[in-house]
Amino acid sequence: MGKQTHNAGTFIRLALADSSFGYGRLLEPPHVAFYAHRTAHPDPDPDGIASEPVLFTISVNLLALKAWETIGWKELEEHLAQPLVQFRQDIGDFRRCTIFDTAGNKRAAEPRECVGLERAAIWEQVSVEERLLDALLNRPNATVEYLKVRLT
Repeated sequence: MGKQTHNAGTFIRLALADSSFGYGRLLEPPHVAFYAHRTAHPDPDPDGIASEPVLFTISVNLLALKAWETIGWKELEEHLAQPLVQFRQDIGDFRRCTIFDTAGNKRAAEPRECVGLERAAIWEQVSVEERLLDALLNRPNATVEYLKVRLT
């Protein structure tokens, strides 16, 4: 499928540093869901990929999409069409957090309420590929650790 399309529901394949492949799915730009699916050889089956659990959903620099191969499209399932919830934390006063979603909802929050949520950030290609491989190999990722909510 060479030509780049940025349609929600498009599947992408990423070549990872260990020569394996990881997979994601475009949501509303710039959000991408990444699957718990890693293969030694390119997997061309969107249905099989879609049946795997989602590891994480993040905002990605759209230029990164040029480096990844599109391999198909399928209407988004209900769980992937839900608003994406993220947080922001004031760097001057860690006690000030905001939880917001892609539907436009927003509220002030305690830092502990942000535990487990994604910090609002735009991820670059290399960082996405490192994070996906780390997640697939069940090892910590330095960027994820750095972006976690600060509680003190």
